[in-house]
Amino acid sequence: MPSAPAADQIRLLDVQALDLRAQQARHRRDHLPVLEQIAELTARLVDLDEARVASATRASDLRRAVQKAEDDVQSVRDRAARDSARLASGTGSPKDLQALQAELEILVRRQAELEDVELEAMESLEQAESEHASAKEQVDAITAQIAELAVERDAAWAQIDAELAGLAAEREAAAAGLDAGLLALYVKLRDAHGGIGAAALAQGQCLGCRMPMNPGDLRDIEAKSPDTIVRCEECGRILVRGAGK
Repeated sequence: MPSAPAADQIRLLDVQALDLRAQQARHRRDHLPVLEQIAELTARLVDLDEARVASATRASDLRRAVQKAEDDVQSVRDRAARDSARLASGTGSPKDLQALQAELEILVRRQAELEDVELEAMESLEQAESEHASAKEQVDAITAQIAELAVERDAAWAQIDAELAGLAAEREAAAAGLDAGLLALYVKLRDAHGGIGAAALAQGQCLGCRMPMNPGDLRDIEAKSPDTIVRCEECGRILVRGAGK
């Protein structure tokens, strides 16, 4: 059965306590409430930015549609102006003038139709530009919120990182000179058992798994040399005896 100085086994509990504190600090670092807020806002930002891009594209398309409608209306107006001028001049045969009059009437109706198309396109453009402005405003607001939360996150991370650095220094000091085999076994068990590789034996139970031991097992443990490394029969962790003495 492996062994290590009893004093080293007791000191191992100090290492365990520091490792637990570091584990808790890392958990806090990974689960800061601000991280969830940033994630939620970032997801919203993605959706809003897609809406902003879509509205910008639609507004661009509608600007071209408005320009085309304006050009079409202007073309009809120019043609009607030329026909009106020719009609007013009285130049041409009665048949030609009659044809001009008929064409002018058609152009007037066509102009009215095209102006309706132009108006509809302009109204659609106004709505698209309004939607784009609203989406951009929301994108800017959420981007600013995320930036503020990132400052809060970075400050919290810096504080926890400083705490972890201090714990690492304390842990190094606590582990200095410990039996190498004992420390290696502890690390292996710690990694396999949720961060706890060693626990005190107190009041007839392992403080790692909180399982009480029967009197026979306790007598067997007490009969072993203080330097013998004892393992909990239930959880397999190192049982540290005499920690409370």
